[in-house]
Amino acid sequence: MAEQRAGAVKVTQVGSPIGRRKDQRATLIGLGLNKMNRSRVLEDTPAVRGMISKVRHLVRVDEAS
Repeated sequence: MAEQRAGAVKVTQVGSPIGRRKDQRATLIGLGLNKMNRSRVLEDTPAVRGMISKVRHLVRVDEAS
């Protein structure tokens, strides 16, 4: 099982990067996402929040549990 981190968010890719700008694809890769329905638990930092904001139409964000 994945360990729980304080101040963490679970980011799941729900949209396809096909036909998107290169910077949006690079942002998904930076978040550790490159396939549909793949999830990552990331620290809730301003940098991560900025990346999520850039691709908010392609990802779903939940609290890490």
